[in-house]
Amino acid sequence: MVDVASIMEDFAELKIRIDTPEGKPNVAAREDIKITDVAPIVRSIDGAGRAGELVNRRWSWPGPTGKPVYNFRSEDRSFDSHRCLILADGFYEFTDSDDPGQKRLNKWLFTMKDHRWFAIAGIWRAHEKVGEAFTMLTADAGPDVGPYHHRQIIPLARDQWADWLNPEVPAADVLKILPAGTLIPEQVYGSPPGATQPALL
Repeated sequence: MVDVASIMEDFAELKIRIDTPEGKPNVAAREDIKITDVAPIVRSIDGAGRAGELVNRRWSWPGPTGKPVYNFRSEDRSFDSHRCLILADGFYEFTDSDDPGQKRLNKWLFTMKDHRWFAIAGIWRAHEKVGEAFTMLTADAGPDVGPYHHRQIIPLARDQWADWLNPEVPAADVLKILPAGTLIPEQVYGSPPGATQPALL
């Protein structure tokens, strides 16, 4: 729900250069981004430290079985290239309904304390069938997400963004779970029609 101008300003404040090689992306305000939708990312630039390219790319590529690869385990991997920041102002987790007669799952929106928006650690790759696409990295859940799921995506603090865009910085130095109280959950009852219910791997 954050406009591109604000996004560019925030990167400028951090002295991270953002290029737009495909023109200024059209980032429409949306409450939900579903798997296979196109969404904004900032991908790393080979040989550049505090810099990235703002582009729109598909969320997920087809895996060997055809199922979408929308998240990716981060443990014991170096991610020496193709890193990206996935731009978001929140993410969802789902839990069983409190009402045994209700089939719809409880939906929880997580936002970051004192942030209008934030970045999620991701990687991107080119796929022969769908072109370039991105996926979110995951780790064992920290204190904020743990009560809702045993795995979580990895939101990054602002001072980690430049390091994630620089493949020379070891991934293990960047991919850390944020302290308790950083991610704020708000319950949203029921999934909207057609919403995707991802289970983090």
